[in-house]
Amino acid sequence: MAYWLMKSEPEVYGIDHLQREGTTLWDGIRNYQARNFMRSMVPGDLAFFYHSNTKPPGIVGLMEVIETHLVDPSQFDPASKYFDAAASPETPRWDCVRLRYRTTYPRMLSLDALRQAFTPEALGVVKRGNRLSILPVPEATARRLETLLAAGPGET
Repeated sequence: MAYWLMKSEPEVYGIDHLQREGTTLWDGIRNYQARNFMRSMVPGDLAFFYHSNTKPPGIVGLMEVIETHLVDPSQFDPASKYFDAAASPETPRWDCVRLRYRTTYPRMLSLDALRQAFTPEALGVVKRGNRLSILPVPEATARRLETLLAAGPGET
């Protein structure tokens, strides 16, 4: 089992959306490195749900990868902001995964708190200028995150 950090803007798709729906297709990824990280996921992997582009940004929940190597349907939809004219059903360029809601943490672990607790080598999201929406999380870092996130109510 591997661990990941996956970012989404809460106004677009937040942990509350996932909790209501139960599962979601994580589509719309249009960065090759993030796509390749997603391609290396396997069912059973866990992903920390990170609210981005909000004040404050931070980790708010946990998801489980339940299906992998799915073709991202948004690449074929001309009405979608994720449309890719170079993609076709015969030669898709973009993949996605299906995720299941696991939990909303009793507290958010903010980016500032993450920067205090982890080095950029231990947790890529704290690296200045990092804009990738999907990042691997080393197992030792994931265990420490789980401990910090379970600490109790309130924002850290």
